[in-house]
Amino acid sequence: MKWPKKKNNQQVPLSLEQQRSEKLAEIGAQLWASRQEQGLSLEQVVVLTRIPRRLLQAIEEGNLNDLPEPVYIQGFIRQFADAMGLNGVQVADTFPINSSRANSQSIRINSPLNQLRPIHLYFLYVLLIVCSVNGLSQLLNQAVLQANNSQSDTHSTQKSIVKPELTEPKQVKPELVEPKQSLEVQPVSDTLSGVKQGEIVQIGVTLKASSWIRVIADGKTQFEGTLPEGTHRIWKAQEELTVKTDNAGGVLMSVNQEKAKEMGEPGKEEEVRIAAKPKF
Repeated sequence: MKWPKKKNNQQVPLSLEQQRSEKLAEIGAQLWASRQEQGLSLEQVVVLTRIPRRLLQAIEEGNLNDLPEPVYIQGFIRQFADAMGLNGVQVADTFPINSSRANSQSIRINSPLNQLRPIHLYFLYVLLIVCSVNGLSQLLNQAVLQANNSQSDTHSTQKSIVKPELTEPKQVKPELVEPKQSLEVQPVSDTLSGVKQGEIVQIGVTLKASSWIRVIADGKTQFEGTLPEGTHRIWKAQEELTVKTDNAGGVLMSVNQEKAKEMGEPGKEEEVRIAAKPKF
């Protein structure tokens, strides 16, 4: 379990949902980088794994809200990793499903009995004895009444016994029985893939070397600063994305899930603008 911060000199553990979100982002970046190295598109991975494209994209982006239950997510991660030539079982097992750690500190509960004095215990014992005696007497009275009722019922049933007439069972014609209609159940992956997505522009960057980057989405600065080598980030916009860097050769950029390419020559500034496709 991760310990992200301290509060009042005490470490506060992450919730299970936060652990899943962080681990999914880490696994998604690893799978995205592996796919880019092999020059595969998401459509080709869909053919290999039979997983809908939007679920594969949600895994790469670490978007937990667009994915189904955690047990299904783990299965998708295993299939995705196997298709990329990785150990799918090992990668999927790092994604948490259930919380395995319980609170190790026992909570002390003050029992009201610990605060009772001997005189209080004496009255408590007397009350328990009285209640138990009353309950036992009620049970005995109910048993006697049930025995009397059962004897009277047996006498009345013996007098009113009538031999039933033997009747032949009715035969049901097979042609009159209608077969039950079978229910068609769609798999989870097919039902999840029926949602249409709007047209947006998306870029993904992977740092080959430490570089300064500024990203502007729809006129607003989303990020500005230096990212270390090996960092993978994704940004989206409804209309236009602008990416500027001071080391174009150290930045691999992918536009709308296409194959990643270098922004330019190493050590040189470069600015790229990408506009979203118009909706029809």
